[in-house]
Amino acid sequence: MTATAVRTAPPGKKEGRGGAWLSLLAWVIGILFVLPVLWMVLTSFHSEAEAAQNPPAVFAPLTLEGYREFFSGGASPWPPLLNSLTASVLSTALVLLLAIPAAYALSIKPVKKWSDVLFFFLSTKMLPVVAGLLPLYLFAQNAGLLDNIWLLILFYTSMNLPIAVWMMRSFLSEVPVEMLEAAQMDGANLVKTLRSVIAPVVTPGIAATALICFIFSWNELLFARVLTATVAETAPVFLTSFVTSQGLFLAQLCAAAFVVSLPVLVAGFAAQDKLVQGLSLGSVK
Repeated sequence: MTATAVRTAPPGKKEGRGGAWLSLLAWVIGILFVLPVLWMVLTSFHSEAEAAQNPPAVFAPLTLEGYREFFSGGASPWPPLLNSLTASVLSTALVLLLAIPAAYALSIKPVKKWSDVLFFFLSTKMLPVVAGLLPLYLFAQNAGLLDNIWLLILFYTSMNLPIAVWMMRSFLSEVPVEMLEAAQMDGANLVKTLRSVIAPVVTPGIAATALICFIFSWNELLFARVLTATVAETAPVFLTSFVTSQGLFLAQLCAAAFVVSLPVLVAGFAAQDKLVQGLSLGSVK
């Protein structure tokens, strides 16, 4: 027994080694994901000649030339950035206004055949977006809504609503039934129950859903590229203008990509704790 005890490592030591390896693997994966972003930021501070070198000039002198060209070039980036912000914020607000009552009806007060309703929401994401692009373009053309920011808001709302309903349903399913019964006994109506009882409990879930919908809307390119021109041009469409027939302006493109990515990065870091709480809210019973 003594020899066996010597050869066998204690369970806690094995678990500690396993946790260390998992932590190391997580760090490696994290670095692999962050490395391209760091390389993009570094390239944005190089000149065009140094950014185009192969192999790359890692220790080349830093300059703000790419950012100066981005902000003071031929086309102003502010209208596309404002269009993206308007479409993303308004569509996210509309998604939450529609998704929270729908998720309430599918979780706390389930309607008949609620599983069929959820499957219908999920089935809307099975069709490739490009397959419905032509009918949507013809609709926008006949309705006189081409190059209109409100059309993008409508499309972004319909695009993000299914995933928002699914997410909010999982969050609302964690609300204790006793709280709802107490609110009913106090005479609270549906609106007051949603605002004063349910909303404070699922605030992390609402923040996670809002952030994901905002990111999807901000990064969307296909609809904006086809359905807009100059008036409703968004930031991702504006980025494509740096790929021209004269070549690829790599430093300017990296500077523009970093500026366009900055709102999403700031929102992600600001809501990081709420995002983690929200995404794990419906996973622990």
